[in-house]
Amino acid sequence: MDSGIRQRLTEVSERFEELARLLADPDVIADQRQFRSYSREYAELDPVMRVWQSFQACESERGEAEEMMTEGDAELRNLAHEEIRRIEQRQNSLTEQLQRLLLPRDPNDERSIFLEIRAGTGGQEAGLFAGDLLRMYTRYADRLGWTVEILAGQDSEAGGFREVIARVIGRGAYSRLKFESGTHRVQRVPATESQGRIHTSACTVAILPEVDEVDAIAINPADLRIDTYRSSGAGGQHVNTTDSAIRITHLPTGIVVECQDERSQHKNRARAMSLLSARLLEAEVEEQRSQRAADRKLQVGSGDRSERIRTYNFPQGRITDHRIGLTLYALESILDGDLDPLIQPLLEAHQAELLAELK
Repeated sequence: MDSGIRQRLTEVSERFEELARLLADPDVIADQRQFRSYSREYAELDPVMRVWQSFQACESERGEAEEMMTEGDAELRNLAHEEIRRIEQRQNSLTEQLQRLLLPRDPNDERSIFLEIRAGTGGQEAGLFAGDLLRMYTRYADRLGWTVEILAGQDSEAGGFREVIARVIGRGAYSRLKFESGTHRVQRVPATESQGRIHTSACTVAILPEVDEVDAIAINPADLRIDTYRSSGAGGQHVNTTDSAIRITHLPTGIVVECQDERSQHKNRARAMSLLSARLLEAEVEEQRSQRAADRKLQVGSGDRSERIRTYNFPQGRITDHRIGLTLYALESILDGDLDPLIQPLLEAHQAELLAELK
């Protein structure tokens, strides 16, 4: 096992023992907020400690088997040799488990998300593709039992959307979809193309983790301009007789958010404020991430929305993720919501990068 990983496990062991003492402290037990925090951390470290203890037990068994190799008859030495081979296989498996368990966790992984899709270059075709992407993510959410709420949108002339914002509610939504941020390019023959020429269009996708109240960025009410208007387009399917839709402009940054999903102006305002908080937090995190990623090559999940991350080629039924060089000839099933063949390799590439940093 790598010495760096062994050192990290020693530190985890010390913290685990410290947490056990703290959780037995009457003062900590009396402070329920602190007790819950320590309990959560203890529960997160417990699987690491269980595997680490199994690994240490293997080391003891191996030491005993190696002693048998130096004494006894040939038959006993052969048995010891087989035992050492079995222990090595077990240790290799436990080492892989420990490496995965020690990877730094993204605190947002379990959260629901805001999904934003905007048509880019390509005019009407880009708007149609935005609609295709929304259906793709909605069907993927359906497969996992998540809920999708359309918060706001602008229909495009030929169908689809110029822009659509949705809330995807489900545990682990961010962990599965966080690498979808970026520019998605489509190559296909538009229905209006009489000569069969392939056109290239693009949409940008942004994935923002929903922010808990305790994590929300403080927003000065004086920095906001709040406008009300009557709902229309996506999310405004109900006939509104009042101006219940909300548009909030954050004046210092120029960020604008809208919500027109609910008939209640109060609910739309709450949703819009939640989205604004998520965007402001994402902007802050993005600045830090850009600095850290300056020298990184893979750029998986970099969130750089000017980066072309994926191409959907309809004539060839092909989809390519450019970040990891993955090409699949399964365009129809992926657009129907079978996203895991794309998502899983991205997660594995990200884990491999984290493992390299861990070592």
